[in-house]
Amino acid sequence: MEVHNQETSVNHSKRSAVNIIIDGISGIFLPIVNILSAAGIMKGLLAGAAALKLLSTTEDTYIVLNAMADSLFYYLPILLAYTAARKFKANPFTAVVIAGVLLYPGLTTRFADHESIRFLGMDVTSVNYPASAIPIILAVGLLVYVERICVKVLPEVIREFFTPLISIVVVSSATLLVFGPVGSLAGNVLAQGYSLVYHFSPVGAGIVLGAIIQPMVIFGLHWSLVPLAINNINLSGSDTILALMGPAAFAQAGAALAVFFRAKDKKFKTLSLSASISALFGVTEPAMFGVNLPMRKPMIAVCCAGAIGGGMAGMFGSSAISFAFPGLATLPAYLGDGFGGFLIACTAGFLIALIATLFVKLEPELGRMQTPSK
Repeated sequence: MEVHNQETSVNHSKRSAVNIIIDGISGIFLPIVNILSAAGIMKGLLAGAAALKLLSTTEDTYIVLNAMADSLFYYLPILLAYTAARKFKANPFTAVVIAGVLLYPGLTTRFADHESIRFLGMDVTSVNYPASAIPIILAVGLLVYVERICVKVLPEVIREFFTPLISIVVVSSATLLVFGPVGSLAGNVLAQGYSLVYHFSPVGAGIVLGAIIQPMVIFGLHWSLVPLAINNINLSGSDTILALMGPAAFAQAGAALAVFFRAKDKKFKTLSLSASISALFGVTEPAMFGVNLPMRKPMIAVCCAGAIGGGMAGMFGSSAISFAFPGLATLPAYLGDGFGGFLIACTAGFLIALIATLFVKLEPELGRMQTPSK
């Protein structure tokens, strides 16, 4: 009995640690998802305009528009510094200043040219901080503890201005010397690990991710893929994770639309139709939590359709050229390799889930979902 209790305690601790990590990631990225998607759409439209020779990459109009689209990604550490500080209960303005240190032109230019920098008698590793995520998140995590120590140790008369002073010096130094190289290495390892799996079998990777991505959304686990996707785009200019997720999102829309056709209750029909439209534009939660998951069988159809569509996206080598969760409005962000195949895969996911849900037996489930009559 005692051993069982110990095992239960260990498992609970592991789940708690996972929940804390996922909650932290979602809390950091959720506030900027919409603006990330907007910038991703703009970058996709610009890429399409350049590919169609509507704009030249050397003309001033393109350069200005590209600055509008790319500024968020270049200064992403500053946004993440603010949201991470709000999430971790650190001073957001101090965190933003630390992010500014990482993006300071005098440093980034030398990093880009791989020039050696000596700081406090130690070599500073060249790291590409613009558009990075991991180093600044680690920095804000340290900032929390540095600020707590300062509040406890420093006299109240000097605490207000010495706390940010000490925090900026300590955390910026630790980030440039330790967190930056470690975060960059971790990002590279994750990217290479995923690349190995993907290149071993793009179809297999698509099938697995397509099948599990919507159940991952239920528990918020999909947020763990966001830093990896952003890191892939930062390192190689494209990402396949987001493309493999696309068909499952459209599958949610297809299944909810099928329920709309089959439901008899007017209120539930309205809910199903609005949820389907929402999923088409990349917001799958209303369709999943309001329609497909409670009815069970449509959710199974979504997972199956997502697996098939994900496998097709992997087969076509589809990828995103900028960060944006898949949906109709964000299609320009996928104007990279395999864009035509991505459209086919998403259409297949939508139609397979639609047809499967139309023909599966749903009468008991539909009965439970009716709005009670007065």
